[in-house]
Amino acid sequence: MPKENNLRDKLEGNELDLSLNNLSVVPVKELAALPKATRLDLSCNAITILPDAFCSLSHLVKIDLSKNQLGELPHQFGLLQNLQHLDLLGNQLSILPISFFQLRKLKWLDLKDNPLKEDLKKVAGDCLDEAQCKKCAQRVLDYMKGINSAVEREKQRKLTLQREKDAAEKALEEEEMQLKRDKRKQAKAERQRQQQEQRQQMNHQQQEAHRFEEEEEEGNWIN
Repeated sequence: MPKENNLRDKLEGNELDLSLNNLSVVPVKELAALPKATRLDLSCNAITILPDAFCSLSHLVKIDLSKNQLGELPHQFGLLQNLQHLDLLGNQLSILPISFFQLRKLKWLDLKDNPLKEDLKKVAGDCLDEAQCKKCAQRVLDYMKGINSAVEREKQRKLTLQREKDAAEKALEEEEMQLKRDKRKQAKAERQRQQQEQRQQMNHQQQEAHRFEEEEEEGNWIN
């Protein structure tokens, strides 16, 4: 991997040319130490993946990643919000990360010679000249904005459904708890009723016994 000092040797003004270096790993740490290098050429290397940390290089205005072997871009690629020019010609990309729509300053984009999914390929167009690459950037940004909106709507729909499900489950739980409370109240009231009947019955028995005793005493006195 190139050292920072070696990278400085390749820096001309704000352009850093790392093309044709047989790179398989992007020297993100070293690039981050060179904020002056706003135009980065990584074309014609053997790069298969960009590390997540690459998305922290927000000073980049132009990136050339053409003729590598990239199969995907990092999910947070949209954090490169100063990016205006992006060349991805000749890679292995089929889709773009949803965050791509955040590249609001992007004015030029080349996606030729990638195995893009049919809908994205149609949106990107041919990009055979400057004008077409500019149109590609705008069309792809609009397309990714639409995808993001659809994803957010789906998230909101699922969130609403989950909230409704949670509310229904809570209502059912409260209903079951109320039924249990009602049953306990009914059971308590039944016990109290039975106890009251028992007390009344005992009082009645005691009164009957007392009356019987009085009648016996009265009979004995007469005799």
